[in-house]
Amino acid sequence: MPSDTVYNHETVLLDGETFADCEFQESRLVYAGGPPPSFTDCRFNACEWKFDDAAARTLEHLKLVWSVGGKSTVQALIKEITVSGGR
Repeated sequence: MPSDTVYNHETVLLDGETFADCEFQESRLVYAGGPPPSFTDCRFNACEWKFDDAAARTLEHLKLVWSVGGKSTVQALIKEITVSGGR
């Protein structure tokens, strides 16, 4: 478990990781669809969030659902994420 670490201009793989008191500065944060990462008291500054593999395919599927008439389904997911923090 990375803790009290500063990532500066780095590519950080997120799947299954637990981060505590870390700082991410202008880094690329990559999630590929594995176990969700955990962040406790971390700080983010000008980071790029990248979705690869299964995570990218899930986003493509949501775009498809939206485009074929499932707009309300996707909007409900977005509401769930933004209102309850996704949990």
